[in-house]
Amino acid sequence: MKEMKHLDKYSPEIKYLCQKDKHLAKVIQMIGPLDYYLAEDGYAFLVSQIIGQMLSNKVADVLTNRLTDTCHGKITLAEIDQLTDVEIHELGLSRSKVSYIRNLNQAVKSGTIDFDKYREMSDNDVINSLTTVKGIGNWSAKMYLLFSLDRPNVLPFEDLAFLQSYGWVYKTDDYTAKTVQKKCLKWSPYTSIAARYMYEALNTGLTKEPFHLFK
Repeated sequence: MKEMKHLDKYSPEIKYLCQKDKHLAKVIQMIGPLDYYLAEDGYAFLVSQIIGQMLSNKVADVLTNRLTDTCHGKITLAEIDQLTDVEIHELGLSRSKVSYIRNLNQAVKSGTIDFDKYREMSDNDVINSLTTVKGIGNWSAKMYLLFSLDRPNVLPFEDLAFLQSYGWVYKTDDYTAKTVQKKCLKWSPYTSIAARYMYEALNTGLTKEPFHLFK
């Protein structure tokens, strides 16, 4: 059974973030406690990230669910290997994404990607390893660090969903990597938790209304 992670106002990480950033503290107050589960299957997670590249979450979920059903309820390397490129493409995946999934499979088979070893490796080393595979870029690698390995200090400045909430909170449209990194430096060493609250603000619809720090 998956272990649920729980964060609330009594969590040391939340106390730290609230002391460091009053804007983030307001977001945390608006959202309240946060519960989440990790993606335990690294392979299936990366396949879902490949599918989701440049797509809305809604469309990505539909396509991932189709592939899951085709794989008899669980996306595995063995199940994918039983499918032809045409069968995967006909589910709605582009030919390039079919190719990227094949690249991932080959990297796992050859040992280029080793999910067990990643648990002991640094964030940068994991990113460098994953991005050797064509079709897996920094965005996908960071999503893996955040949502599968639960690394605490990941800033997903490449992610449009994160940037949407970031712009909402700080009332800015300057999304250059340098600016975002500088602004979010105060979140370290709990940047990932701050990012999770940014995602939650978007997912719960808070970003549809203007952000007010003192209202």
